[in-house]
Amino acid sequence: MTKLTLGSYPHMLGFEQLERLLERTAKSSEGYPPFNIEQTADYAYRITLAVAGFAQGDLSITVEDRQLVVRGRQNDDGGERVFLHRGIASRQFQRSFVLADGVEVGEAIMENGLLHVDLTMSVPETVVQTIQIRKG
Repeated sequence: MTKLTLGSYPHMLGFEQLERLLERTAKSSEGYPPFNIEQTADYAYRITLAVAGFAQGDLSITVEDRQLVVRGRQNDDGGERVFLHRGIASRQFQRSFVLADGVEVGEAIMENGLLHVDLTMSVPETVVQTIQIRKG
């Protein structure tokens, strides 16, 4: 079976980058930590990640190549504690979200074990361009 790409459609010119973004997003579908995405206004969104057990210093947020990347890494407290049962994982994670053009990352707030990251989208102006036809 042949894989169809956006480049194989003659009316989809210049969408190769979108195809790469879709492939990159499909690869980062790990389920930890769980998250919500909500629309908070017409052009505003909030991503909320459940990061219980992580301190503010254990988390980092970066934007890399139009991709929002949230990383968490807890410092291991060594052998100071003896667990009889350890059901709460203290593992590192990386969660990525592809951002569309015009989406800007606002503030990040840590609250009750939840990390909120606010996003805003600028509304592009509608541009009509007339192309002159010349004789050849």
